[in-house]
Amino acid sequence: MKNIKQNYSNKKNTDLVNESIPNVNLLFIDDEGTNHGVIPKKDAMKIASEKELDLVVVSPDSKPMVAKLMDYSKYRYEQQRKLREMKKSQRTVETKEIRLSPTIDKHDLETKLKHALKFLEKGDKVKVSIRFFGRMITHQSVGREVIIKFIESIGANATVESYPKMDGRSMIAVLAPNQNK
Repeated sequence: MKNIKQNYSNKKNTDLVNESIPNVNLLFIDDEGTNHGVIPKKDAMKIASEKELDLVVVSPDSKPMVAKLMDYSKYRYEQQRKLREMKKSQRTVETKEIRLSPTIDKHDLETKLKHALKFLEKGDKVKVSIRFFGRMITHQSVGREVIIKFIESIGANATVESYPKMDGRSMIAVLAPNQNK
């Protein structure tokens, strides 16, 4: 419930437009970009109503506030469009996990290697892990050799972010795509 309220409050419009502008003197810029100097809000609103445009504060932190004459709905549409374009160009890096075994067979290792290369080509990180069951924990060096062999097989396609290390009963290494290819 709290999360929904936060999302609602984030989407709430916080722009100072027309009547929501406090009753102070404003540095007024008209729709053609001409600076008219500092004038009272009342005079700026009068000019805005004559031209049938909105008075929008573009710099609320400056003294005096800078207000510009514009079509506010068109301005908001442009801002939202820019935001959507920015979101489209962003890419989130996911971490994919490849689970190996100390007793993994050669062909199984090659299959896992192909999966890891596919993930790295997509730009995702790869977490290579080996879980030691029962008395396997006494042979950690075998698991370390398997992970190191796996990392060496990937070669220059990845950079090692974290070398193999124990975490509880698992040994984990993290690989990131090589940006310098």
